[in-house]
Amino acid sequence: MRDSLREKAIAICNAKIAKKGDGVGLSFYAFFANKNDDPDLLMEAAEWWIKHHKLDHFEKAVKVRDMIASGQ
Repeated sequence: MRDSLREKAIAICNAKIAKKGDGVGLSFYAFFANKNDDPDLLMEAAEWWIKHHKLDHFEKAVKVRDMIASGQ
């Protein structure tokens, strides 16, 4: 996952956790606007989420943030 996506994803996870608490879930779609303005980046996130880590559609934001921060 490219650094810019990592940073954005961690920031979004942190914002959701701060707003709704440690139990909040999210999908990789949370990292994007409701439009497909960067399909390559969207596919990169989807591949990381689905193919590499086999995550469910919704996962705890804390888990995702920690995975990304640790370089997974």
